[in-house]
Amino acid sequence: MKFSISAKGIKRLTISSGAGAGGGAAEDVSLKIPSKPASGRRITARTAIPAALVLGTLLPFLFVRIAIFVLESASVRSSFDCGGWRFFSGADRSLKLRDELTRALMEANEGNDDIGAESFNELVKEFTSKQDLKTFAFKTKAMLLQMEHKAQLAKQQESVYWHLASQGIPKSLHCLSLNLVEEYAVNAIARSRLPSPEYATRLIDPNFRHLVLLTDNVLAASVVVASAVQNSANPEKLVFHIVTNKETYTPMHAWFSTNSIESAVVEVRGLHQYDWSAEVNAGIKDMLDINHLIWKHYHSKEKDLNYSQDHNRYLDTLRPSSRSLMNHLIIYLPKLFPDLKKIVFLDDDVVVQQDISSLWELDLNGKVSGSVFRSWCGNGCCSAGTKYMDYLNFSHPLISSSFNGNRCTWLYGMNIFDLEAWRNTNITEIYHHWLKLNLKSGLELWNPGLLPPALIAFEGQVHSINSSMLVTDLGHRHGAAEISRERVEAATVIHFAGPAKPWLEISFPEVRSLWSQYVNFSNKFTRRCGIITG
Repeated sequence: MKFSISAKGIKRLTISSGAGAGGGAAEDVSLKIPSKPASGRRITARTAIPAALVLGTLLPFLFVRIAIFVLESASVRSSFDCGGWRFFSGADRSLKLRDELTRALMEANEGNDDIGAESFNELVKEFTSKQDLKTFAFKTKAMLLQMEHKAQLAKQQESVYWHLASQGIPKSLHCLSLNLVEEYAVNAIARSRLPSPEYATRLIDPNFRHLVLLTDNVLAASVVVASAVQNSANPEKLVFHIVTNKETYTPMHAWFSTNSIESAVVEVRGLHQYDWSAEVNAGIKDMLDINHLIWKHYHSKEKDLNYSQDHNRYLDTLRPSSRSLMNHLIIYLPKLFPDLKKIVFLDDDVVVQQDISSLWELDLNGKVSGSVFRSWCGNGCCSAGTKYMDYLNFSHPLISSSFNGNRCTWLYGMNIFDLEAWRNTNITEIYHHWLKLNLKSGLELWNPGLLPPALIAFEGQVHSINSSMLVTDLGHRHGAAEISRERVEAATVIHFAGPAKPWLEISFPEVRSLWSQYVNFSNKFTRRCGIITG
């Protein structure tokens, strides 16, 4: 094969080849290239080939640099637009579109529920076909408001279900009570006297530290007692007074008789064992009747509760504490224990994690109660939703003329009560007086619940306790999630206030173990009934 190029102006190109491997005839192909008039300067092969090589190397690099330059220019232009430097007409169009869309959204009627499209994608397709910005804005706002309404409604329904779930008695607790009733009937030890006669004098001895529980929950009471004893520096100084209703008296007595605590004294009394005056009985009946009317009033309005404070009031009536006689009897503590001078009151949904002996040495400065306030820097710095105005209706003149709405509320759950000082006041009478005023005012003076009327009755009679002694709201989702584990573990007492009680399946696993570690799982009845293990 021969390849030849004419040296002068590339006028002739000749390609010839000999016989191929197959013996084919030789071919001679000639291509004539017409010559051009000579220019001022000839480009020879010697200069053309190196130039092509240089261009082949530089062109990709130049392409990349130009592309980067273009992208940088676009970025600079965008930043100039944001700073108000409008050098490009596209920026003006973008700002104009934004202003028009904003104005259309502001003018859209919130009551317009006629969306038409079933999804946002369909809405966008409709807009791109019709190019009607105002209609698009109206329908977009209507869709967003409808979604917000559905989200709020779902959130409300979830909270209602949580509170309803907290009202039921778990099968395991029902099983425990039934087994203990049977044990009381067949086992003489389960019927033995509480406390034994040699410790009876401790029940009224002021040298001992008296703790009071008002509860109808056997398992919860056992945890409170066990946690307080195990974490006490001097458990032999503790005397527990457990008051329960007639239905729970038998299983409660059977439990503490067969699971006796050697280092402490436990007394179990039923309400049917008290011989109260007719005046006290009438007062308790009035109190229960009024609270039943409150419950009935808000439950009848269930279908009308949307986005208003009434929904929170409705939830308050769903709390088991709102209808429980045991919880309302707090206001009658001086009548329940006429021979005692000072007591520590504990709710049945608390766990005592440290020694609480210091509470009995606390100087209340002549006040009736020592309680933890919902404040992080004194009475002037209340946590969100914990002021008087969040519990009492300050739009009513009876409330606004009598109380300061910016004051911080205090907490039930762990309280020290000077019963002698209480007897020298008219706290219980004030409580009943305001209950009747609330009834006459159409139940509009405060939100349902135990605390609002107590805030009124104990006004000026509560001494502040160090807030690190009590951590509460562990039965609420926000409480279990937002309170740090370190703070919970450092607290002297933790309170599972809220619907998610630790003995329920809806309780939160991250804090349930702090309660379940004090459950007596070695007891044959807790094992047989499948008590929750945390």
